Amino acid sequence: MADGAMTATFLAVIGGASLLAVTARRLHPSDRLPALEGWALADRSLGPVWTWLLLGGTIFTAYTFAAVPGLAYGNGAPAFFAVPYTVIVCPLAFVLLTRLWTVARRHGYVTAADFVRGRYGSPPLALVVALTGILATMPYLALQLLGIRAVLTAGGLYPRGAAGDLAMVALFAGLAVATYRHGLRAPTVISALKAVAVFVSLTAVTWLVLDRVGGPGAVFDGAAERLGGPALLLTPEQQPAYATLALGSALALLMYPHVLTAGFAADGPRTLRKAAVALPAWTGLLALFGFLGIAALATGVRAPAGGAEAAVPMLVDRLMPAPLAGLVFGAITVGALVPAAVMSIAAATSFVRNVYVEYVHPTATPKRQVRIAKAVSLTAKVGAVAFVFGLRDQDAINLQLLGGVWILQIFPAVAVGLFTGRLHPRALLAGWVVGMVAGTWMVVREGFSSIVALGSGPEVYAGLAALLLNLVVAVAGTAVLERLGVPRGADLTDLPSRLSVRRRPETGANNP
Repeated sequence: MADGAMTATFLAVIGGASLLAVTARRLHPSDRLPALEGWALADRSLGPVWTWLLLGGTIFTAYTFAAVPGLAYGNGAPAFFAVPYTVIVCPLAFVLLTRLWTVARRHGYVTAADFVRGRYGSPPLALVVALTGILATMPYLALQLLGIRAVLTAGGLYPRGAAGDLAMVALFAGLAVATYRHGLRAPTVISALKAVAVFVSLTAVTWLVLDRVGGPGAVFDGAAERLGGPALLLTPEQQPAYATLALGSALALLMYPHVLTAGFAADGPRTLRKAAVALPAWTGLLALFGFLGIAALATGVRAPAGGAEAAVPMLVDRLMPAPLAGLVFGAITVGALVPAAVMSIAAATSFVRNVYVEYVHPTATPKRQVRIAKAVSLTAKVGAVAFVFGLRDQDAINLQLLGGVWILQIFPAVAVGLFTGRLHPRALLAGWVVGMVAGTWMVVREGFSSIVALGSGPEVYAGLAALLLNLVVAVAGTAVLERLGVPRGADLTDLPSRLSVRRRPETGANNP
């Protein structure tokens, strides 16, 4: 059973998040008529601080904060691939998000599929980009619930049976109402509380661990004894998998709809650059969480079989005073609410813009688009709750692993398309099919492991291997289609057709 002081602190953090969500409308209130851009992107009005908070709060999810230390607890060094992966994301965001924002703002695009539709003039290619994003996002949304449940169960804050399930439903119901009413503004204001709570609580936990155990050296020495020493270092055989997983994960992350939605909400390219430069602060936070997984080993924490993600919550429960432990558990819970809300908004927006308006109701008014997006966002949250309660945890994890492989297959159409329009849309579509089939086959063949062996060669990340096949097919297919004289759709983006970058004046609030 949870301590009363721990429960009180935990509820205070959750209550604070709820109160902030209620005030979300005051964050740059709009007097405009209802529009999807206002509900889903907060009217593209977020300044540098809010953009940094929202991007960081969206990228660094509660499940990440549970899974990385859990992987470090169970496997040692390979878990720290998340650190270089999130470091690589920062320069990619600096370049890709700022350029995509400029194009999106100029043409009124709200999703990545909108950009693909305008760049290549191909509705089928835009449709597969939108559906891939939705398909990859849904299990990721469900994992936020799994992260909350794993953390709270380890801390004794999740009642057994129906009571715990009802508490989870109530927690997400509050989030659903705030998101339904205020759109992206709700997770934006909650992200401020997430940042404060996570940074403060993690600093306290790390200091306490170092004080009790005797410094970083003692922590790693103690963990090495329990893992057998070499497990804290990468072997030569592990290095290709580590490097390709870090690179592939970084490329995939910026293709997820929720990350692009958070980026599109900025008020200008300069704001996005400032936020990208400051994102490594969140990476340092993730590294400390991984360190706590090592510390759990060193202090003799015994996580349940198959539940390594509970190691750090158990460490917190053991070492920290009850009020501070409640703060940590509350911070991680709030940490799930931000990305969950943005994911549901992003999935709903993609559905409305690229499925509903494109194929069902082309004359839908902006007000109707917002109404449909709100309903789909609510449905996505309900579906995530049903998914978690109806299937095994491992099913959600397996689908999320596949989602990372799938979302990487839209990289050629979106990211490469920002710099060159030479690739033919039909070739890109063929490359997407090959990448999706190959990536899924490799992951399933390995028993839902994203690390696969290439014949007798090294083990690599399946998503990156599938992406290379995707690109080969797209380039070769383009050459064949151009030789056959197959026409392509009109490019409406006014971007260069070759791989060169023309400097353009920035638009937005930072450069009117």
